[in-house]
This record gives sequence, C-alpha cells and structure tokens, in this order.
Amino acid sequence: MIELSVEAVEAITRHGAAGYPLECCGALIGQLTPTGDRRVHEAWPLTNAASATPERRFTVAPEDYRRAEARAAASGSTLVGFYHSHPDARARPSLEDLAHAWPNFDYIIVSVVRGQAEEISCWRLREDRSGFDREDMTWPIAS
Repeated sequence: MIELSVEAVEAITRHGAAGYPLECCGALIGQLTPTGDRRVHEAWPLTNAASATPERRFTVAPEDYRRAEARAAASGSTLVGFYHSHPDARARPSLEDLAHAWPNFDYIIVSVVRGQAEEISCWRLREDRSGFDREDMTWPIAS
C-alpha cells in the first residue's frame, strides 16, 4: 500500500496539467513503514530529460536522481519512487515504462486529458521484470 499526502497528490496533478501535452515527471519522497507500506509526503517535480518524443516518454536525468536522493536524505526520508503523466492516455504503464523501470520503486501515473488531470494509479515492477502490479493507493494523510 502507498499513502500520499493531499499535498503530494495536488502537486502531481498540478504538474501533470501544467506540463500538458508533454509528459511530466517527479520524485516521490517519504518513509517506508515497518509493514512495508510507503508514505509519501512530497512529490518533487523534476524536468523531463527525454530528448525524443517527450509527449510519450519521460527520462530522469542522473543528476536529478542524485538530487532527489539527497533531498530525501536531508529530511530523514527516502526516495520511494517516481511519478509521471500520460497525456491523453490512461494511467497505465506503457511498454516504454516497462523498459525503463527500476525495481523496488513505486510508479505513480496521472492521466491528463486535454490539459486536465484525471485518473491516478500506482504500480510496482515485478521482481522478474515481466510487468507491473497495481498497488493500492490512498491519500488521506496530511503532511
């Protein structure tokens, strides 16, 4: 299960709508609970570094990855995963997402249709990298 603060959900949907018609991306910063759940208190916007077709792809630049880890560590948190938008598409992982996913991270996808954020979903890469499993997601927590 992944729990998001209301502020994190608002940041994700706002970033997705502002970046439309291109994919946006960002880091999910929070804590791991003793039961294995993740609690995200911050969705930190990153620049989509995709050089080709940024309307259908996102890339996290290595320096942005390092900055996200440092930001999380500075607040006593951890880098839980990443979010990105799917302009005019469902909030489901694409083959491109599968090809570039890293294990042990959560991936939140927000569908942005005609500039408006709609569905949000969360996914985790299977250990054998064969696909994603949908994660239960809530956002009742306040940061």
